[in-house]
Order: sequence, then C-alpha cells, then structure tokens
Amino acid sequence: MLYALYVVTMSVTVIIPTLNAGRHLPRLFQALKEQTVPCELLIIDSSSSDDTIAIARSFGAETVSVRREDFDHGGTRSLAVQYAHGDILVFLTQDVVPANGRALENLIKPLGLPDVGAAYGRQLPNPGASPFAAHTRLFKYPAEPCVKSGQDRDKYGIETPFLSDSFSAYRKEALLEIGLFKRGIIFGEDVYAGAKLILAGYRIAYAPEALAYHSHNHTMAEEFKRYFDTAVFYQSEAWIGEAFGTNSGEAWRFLNSEFSYLRKQGNPLLLLQFFPRNALRVIGFSLGRSFRILPRAVCRRFSANPGWWDRAERGT
Repeated sequence: MLYALYVVTMSVTVIIPTLNAGRHLPRLFQALKEQTVPCELLIIDSSSSDDTIAIARSFGAETVSVRREDFDHGGTRSLAVQYAHGDILVFLTQDVVPANGRALENLIKPLGLPDVGAAYGRQLPNPGASPFAAHTRLFKYPAEPCVKSGQDRDKYGIETPFLSDSFSAYRKEALLEIGLFKRGIIFGEDVYAGAKLILAGYRIAYAPEALAYHSHNHTMAEEFKRYFDTAVFYQSEAWIGEAFGTNSGEAWRFLNSEFSYLRKQGNPLLLLQFFPRNALRVIGFSLGRSFRILPRAVCRRFSANPGWWDRAERGT
C-alpha cells in the first residue's frame, strides 16, 4: 500500500528519557538492535549516577544530559525533539522492552496515513507481574486495534486522546504543529499531546500488533499516589474534560473486569486486596481533584512526583 511505502522512506529517532537506567538498558538496546526498522538512538539523561551514559554510548546512542532537578515530563521530551533528526519520533521509557523484532515497524506503520499524528502499541505484563499489574495491562491494551478521532468523543469520552509515551510514535511535523509537549506538567504529557493532536484534526492509532513488555507491581500506597497525580493532571488541564467529556462507565467496567480476573486466579487473598486497593484508588483520585485546597506539604506527600510540587512552588 502507498502509505506503507511512505513510512519506509521516513527516518526514525527513538527517544528514551533515563535516570540510573544501567540495569535496564542492555536488554532494551539489544531488542532495539534486532528491529527491522533502522533508527537513531537518543538518550536524554537526568544526571544518572550509574553507568547509564557509558552503556548508551557503547550501543551508539547520542546522549544529552539535563540536571536531575530540572527533569520535566513534557519539557524534557520537548528538549529531546530538538536533537532528533527523524521524521518519526518513537518515545520509550527505560524499562520497556520490545517483544519482537517487528515491534517498531508495526508501531510506526499507522503513521503512513497522513491524518494519523501519533500511534501507540500494546503493552504486555512483564514476566512475574502481579495479578493486579497484569490485569491493568490486559484491560488497558486489548487485542483489538482502533483509530480515534474527534468524532469518537461519544464512544471513548476522555479516553479519546489516550496514548502512552512508554511505547509511542509521533509524526515530528505534527508534534511541532501543536507546540510539542507542555512544560511543567505533573505527568500525562502524552495525553496532553494526544488531545492537542485530535483538536488539530489528527487521529491517534492504537496498534496492538506492536508489542512490548512493560508493567509495574505497584503497592497500594503507590497506586494511591498515582491516582492522586492523575486527578491533579485532569484538574490542571480541565480543558481536556471539557473537550472530550468523561467516561464513568469505563471505571465501572475496569472494576468488574478486575474482580472477574482476580476471581479466576483462585486465590481468595487477591479478592481481599481488591477492596482496600480500589478504595485507596478512589480516595487518591478524590483528593487529587481537590489539590488546590490542600496544603502544599500534603500534596507533596500524596504525590508520586514530589519534586513537581517543589518546582511548582518555585514557579519553574
């Protein structure tokens, strides 16, 4: 197909933000060496104290360093774009691993359609993932592909602009058109960019044939903090909810799916964890929605990104 040929002619830069990633990079870079798509490798490192830079350079990656205290989910990735030469920008996190040699090829393939501004792949649970972590990945990243546009607001609600920079690809020209990622964002720079892209007339593709391993065995406290930060993000960027609406039915679907999944594991202790874990998720999200009336010290304690509150306090 013509759009597939168009993708072949486009150059690719893989961008990986890192912090003390030495134990992750050999496996990740080895997987990248086995890809069918040639790519430039760009590491943007937050002043690691281990051998991250040395390992990256040994695999031929270009490296850019920033001060650890200056790392910003949106701003640091936007800085990386300035060093990238590719027409397509693939963003990975340091702990993701492509599942096979065609992962990048399948990830960037949808970008051959001129109105697709970004694509994201399917994240599989790591070997050894907890049942809670495994279910989250299986629920969030199903086997069915989709391409989302502004016309899908009624179907997907606030999930319409969702994509994940753990395993994503963007047209560089589309990112530049929307002004790159937002600086000073607590996290969710990918959803922010996705919303901007859709409002600019682009579509977002989900490519489940692009496979990568990536999951986290979060404790209950860590999930509380993640849900707190999620609510802070959506409250701070209220225009996303105004543009795409909500999707409360998705939350209930997730809960029903998780309960069913845990029940099939045959371990009653998992079902006992289900209730306090989800109670903490709800409490964390509710508190995050009220972050503006909470003391800054409390927000810092509740957040998975305490440094963000320090920078916000300084106005940086």
